[in-house]
Amino acid sequence: MVGFLTRLREDLEAPLSARGFGTGWFAGFFALLLACVGLSFVAALRWPWLLGMPELIALRDWSGFRLLVHAILISAYALALLSLLLRPKKAIGLAALIVSLTATILGGSAVQAGDTAGWGIFFGVDFFAVNLVATGLMFAPIERFVPHRPEQRLFRTEWREDLFYYLVSSMMVQLITFLALAPSGYVNAHWGWLDGTRAMVRSLPWIVQFALAMLLTDFVQYWFHRSFHRVPFLWGFHAVHHSAKSMDWLAGSRMHFAEIILLRGVTSLPLLTLGFLPSVMQAYVGMVYVYASLVHANVRGDFDRFGHVMVTPRFHHWHHAIEAEGVDKNFAIHFPFLDRIFGTFYLPPGRWPQGYGVPERVPTGYWAQFLYPFTRRRG
Repeated sequence: MVGFLTRLREDLEAPLSARGFGTGWFAGFFALLLACVGLSFVAALRWPWLLGMPELIALRDWSGFRLLVHAILISAYALALLSLLLRPKKAIGLAALIVSLTATILGGSAVQAGDTAGWGIFFGVDFFAVNLVATGLMFAPIERFVPHRPEQRLFRTEWREDLFYYLVSSMMVQLITFLALAPSGYVNAHWGWLDGTRAMVRSLPWIVQFALAMLLTDFVQYWFHRSFHRVPFLWGFHAVHHSAKSMDWLAGSRMHFAEIILLRGVTSLPLLTLGFLPSVMQAYVGMVYVYASLVHANVRGDFDRFGHVMVTPRFHHWHHAIEAEGVDKNFAIHFPFLDRIFGTFYLPPGRWPQGYGVPERVPTGYWAQFLYPFTRRRG
């Protein structure tokens, strides 16, 4: 088993010369992607109380959803067989075939929910699948066609760690949400003096509410972000995020579990306590998911003027720069004028960082990085 996983990793990380059209690499890659998505959906249908998000029940109950799952699994089978026929190395195609067969054995698109009652805890496997497909299919092609660093591959160094971070943050969405919403729940229950403000905010036009939500959350996140750079103990958590040595759409998911909870808790405070419409909050959350992937993405474009108005990839890449000139700069999430006001703006015309990461040695592996804030030496 270990040997097969090693061959699979080597095949996924094959050099560009072994990935061209006609080699079976793309067929195998998309077969494996579709097989994993199909298995996630089948598992969520089979154990909805444990592996499905309640918020996605409308998607699972949609009349065309099972037809979609069937089409995904059939496509995975077809592409896996094509990869096995074309590619001398069979690891990707075989892995896709195994995952597809597993999904079929569990019941495929006709799977029915099991009889065992749940315990009120769920893991968002369907949320992970939807997120991965939506953001991956959006940014992976963009990074291939307009890359800032053309030599950087999709399966670059540390991609497995970042994909695992993506998996954990998606599957633990229930726990993260419960812990993150605790502060706003307390404020709503005990701060009745905000009722006038809530009524005023609720009466504003939708687009004004959305712009105000972006501004307020960015102001809060600016100081939250800056404190994680300036307070040594907090930096131990944030150093995990900055330890990525390559920047792409997946790198933004590398974030310590504790920081995710604290960040979402801080972000939710103005959204949930000041009377914003639910549709405004939903639109903002959806925008942030896409925007966070964009600013970390490996896409070119200097945007010298626009970078002074909105956060762009080059603006945020300087925040991750290994060069001393970029350290403790560009904390804003949406609006760079906050960095201008507070003296942390840095965007040299037409220049990108030469490298990314942190001077200190952050260990590799999820569990080692999870413990890093408590084991690192400060001084």
